[in-house]
Amino acid sequence: MAKTMRFQLTGGNKRPLSVDDYRRLARRSVPNMVWAYVDGGADDMATLAENRAAFGRWKLRQRVLTGLPAGEDLGVEIGGVPLDLPILLAPTGMTGLTHWQGELGSARAAEQAGTRLVLSSASTYSLEEIGAGTAEDHWFQLYPWRDKELMGSLLTRARNAGMQNLFVTVDVPTHGNREREQRQGVTTPPVLTPLRVLDAAVHPKWWYGFLKYQRVSLANMAEDKGWSQAVATVRKQSGLLRPDLGWSDLEWLRDQWKGAMYVKGILDPDDAVHAIDVGADGVVVSNHGGRQLDSVPASIEALPGIAAAVDGRGQVLLDGGIRRGTDVIKALCLGADAVCIGRPFLYGLAVDGEDGVSDVLRILRTEIARALTLMGIRKVTDLDRSWLLPNEEIAP
Repeated sequence: MAKTMRFQLTGGNKRPLSVDDYRRLARRSVPNMVWAYVDGGADDMATLAENRAAFGRWKLRQRVLTGLPAGEDLGVEIGGVPLDLPILLAPTGMTGLTHWQGELGSARAAEQAGTRLVLSSASTYSLEEIGAGTAEDHWFQLYPWRDKELMGSLLTRARNAGMQNLFVTVDVPTHGNREREQRQGVTTPPVLTPLRVLDAAVHPKWWYGFLKYQRVSLANMAEDKGWSQAVATVRKQSGLLRPDLGWSDLEWLRDQWKGAMYVKGILDPDDAVHAIDVGADGVVVSNHGGRQLDSVPASIEALPGIAAAVDGRGQVLLDGGIRRGTDVIKALCLGADAVCIGRPFLYGLAVDGEDGVSDVLRILRTEIARALTLMGIRKVTDLDRSWLLPNEEIAP
């Protein structure tokens, strides 16, 4: 449990009880510019909203008097790594903007919970800092950029830092249209007005960490940290994006990386099959948290068709919309081997750094175990489609 929680919630509770509690506290913990970056989406944010709403269209089956010691085993194996929890921390860029402990604090919280962080190539802590500052081997995420020499260098550094597995994010040939961010001045360079500076200053805990530690630059692309490097490195990364990405780029990365490789940003069953055909060990069903192309399906809606198309030839992970332990269970029932969370751990990080991330993972672990017990299921690997009730709104 988080050691330093000092927040008062409604009803007299002195600590958050849910991910949504953390979201409310996170909103008050960071300036508006940061909140727009963490919690916003693309265009009308329809996909962002649908990622949550779609979970509500599935219902769980409940069995009683099973005589089983239910809810006792939450372990899975992903990419050859045994995990105590079917939840990975998704790659999130510029995580140090949310809280100065950033990716390093999040990685430490993940390993304490028996799982792993997937480190973004846009991280504010370098590969070497994560490798030296953690006890376990975490994972690395890379965009298929136009600079193969840079990508090769990052893959070598990732291996040397002990990164075991690779996520390749393929749904960012260009940036999504994030109007909410733009309205708050989250551009390159940021648009700082007196009111925005004042808004930052009235969040003294965040402001102190921002000024003292300056964890805002893309650490894998800069020798120095700080605001000027942040602008330069973000511009550099944006210039590396490739609208003409093709399957040959993924094949090249497969040849460079000898560990397990997962392709993130898959929403179409044909693309999932193609990714497996070119050598991926699995796919991550994801719409980038609603931050890229708006009006695409919710991740959980796309999951069943993709899981059926992959048909056991590779692992299937789900990213997008997870807020409850029951959401995790529904994803596993629909064919996911595990899920990734982004915003939930960022909410915890914003509120209380590493301890907040640990508490978010504790909450989700408790919710999963409780729900399995109430359903009459012993372990998460026993979940399948039979544990979801038919719903007339959803095609079989």
